[in-house]
Amino acid sequence: MASKPKRKPAKQPTKKGRAALKWLGGLFLLSALAGGGTGFFAWYSYIKSGLLPEATDVVVPHGGYASTLNALQHAQVLPSGWFTDKLFVAAISLTRKSGQLHAAELHFPQHVSMQDVLFILRHGKPVLHKLTIPEGLSARQIQAVIASAPFLEGETPLPTEGSTLPQTYNYLRNSERADIVKRAQNAMQTALDTVWQKHDPALDGMIPSPQLLLILASLIEKETALPAERPMVARVFLNRLQKGMKLQTDPTVIYAITHGNPPLGRALTRTDLATPDAYNTYVVTGLPPGPICSPGMSALEAAAHPASGDALFFVANGNGGHNFSTTLAEHNRNVSAFRQHNTH
Repeated sequence: MASKPKRKPAKQPTKKGRAALKWLGGLFLLSALAGGGTGFFAWYSYIKSGLLPEATDVVVPHGGYASTLNALQHAQVLPSGWFTDKLFVAAISLTRKSGQLHAAELHFPQHVSMQDVLFILRHGKPVLHKLTIPEGLSARQIQAVIASAPFLEGETPLPTEGSTLPQTYNYLRNSERADIVKRAQNAMQTALDTVWQKHDPALDGMIPSPQLLLILASLIEKETALPAERPMVARVFLNRLQKGMKLQTDPTVIYAITHGNPPLGRALTRTDLATPDAYNTYVVTGLPPGPICSPGMSALEAAAHPASGDALFFVANGNGGHNFSTTLAEHNRNVSAFRQHNTH
């Protein structure tokens, strides 16, 4: 007797196929809910480009699907209406294995589809805001910068002078201002430790500690904005310290007068230069007792690795830089040239 041919086992649907079947089942349910609408229309509504006119950031709140949907519709990321509401909830349920929705400030691109909206809600990175602390600001100025930054919370503590590193910091909405100050202080400590570990050994006799290096760097920072000049400015200060000469740097006098609340708003006078103050380097010998600003990495590096040479003086050249000299006579000529330049 002839045997019956064996039947081939039915092919099991692939993972992608199973997902499609689930979608079809869900969409048929939507069709019924929508009073006879087609599953194709629901699928098309899910994947088609949306109506968001331009990219936007949306704060997705904690809570249920309703609060999430409300925030998205309010921002025009998704359209309003009964059908969208049902489609959104069904889509979340049918794709739940892709992950949970997250509450955060998220970025949605122009014309984002509902499909991509769900991906962003599950896998998108929170929006990062940026705060830049410029080089050379005093502690009070830095406090004001952080206090005025948007989307931060809490009071801004006044940092110790020179303790915060000037750079750009990223932060999430609703971060604490005190945390930004702490991060900036940690960054300065790390930078100062790194620079100090590699400083020129010749400094040890004059600048025996990281704190003194920070003070020197703050003077360099305020004297010139040109990175190429900073090692030379460092050399002038170190040469004067070595010879027991007063540093005679104007920014220390301004700091003594303003107490870190610039601007001075006027030119320095002879009386200012002669007024006794621990920060007035026209009166006291050596470095001031503390930094006069927060120096950046360039000034820190210049303090740790000064240029070589015998220069003892420098004066502005009228072109954004400085002229350096080794003798007082040469310095006086440079001063005269600068004054003549300013009168033309």
